[in-house]
Amino acid sequence: MATILRTWSYQHQWLYDAIARLAAVSVGGEARFRQLALQGLTIDSETKVLDLCCGSGQATQVLVKYSEDVTGLDISPVSLERAQRNVPQAKYVEALAEDMPLLSDRFDLVHTSAAMHEMEPDRLRQILQEVYRVLKPGGIFALVDFHRPTNPLFWPPISLFLWLFETETAWQLLQTDLPGLLQEIGFNLVEEPTLHAGGSLQVIHARK
Repeated sequence: MATILRTWSYQHQWLYDAIARLAAVSVGGEARFRQLALQGLTIDSETKVLDLCCGSGQATQVLVKYSEDVTGLDISPVSLERAQRNVPQAKYVEALAEDMPLLSDRFDLVHTSAAMHEMEPDRLRQILQEVYRVLKPGGIFALVDFHRPTNPLFWPPISLFLWLFETETAWQLLQTDLPGLLQEIGFNLVEEPTLHAGGSLQVIHARK
């Protein structure tokens, strides 16, 4: 699963950014995509935010416009180096998402954008448990990621995208009841998940 384009996209920032912009066309562009998981949330300058699997800081760049206390976490030192250059206002931690060297009950908001589909099912559960741990009671986990399209017209483009750029874990996420898994771990859904791009993207807000 996936092609050489996936490898190249992680090696070259310009290619990764171009792919991200192309993929975001279905929801009205990259700027709107970066706001999807934040809609309806209250974030101010003192909100303690964790951008989980922050990559090169694309979403981090949006989060620092709201809060002065943003931490980006990623396992890739190359990505974190790029994030530091792109968004120096944030703090950064190099670590695995399933084993975060962060205090419990630390964050008001944990955000992640199109990252959970990279995880094997067992690892995904571990990550969600870690998110629950680092959130304050009442804190929010906000995420946007793939979902099985509800509009049949979106199956060909999403299938092509996953074949070109993703691995088997992305297909596994399409079969996963992510809201149900979050509730198993102890989260409460703030509202029903919202679907975008013909149902091929889901936005979930879950409260600890």
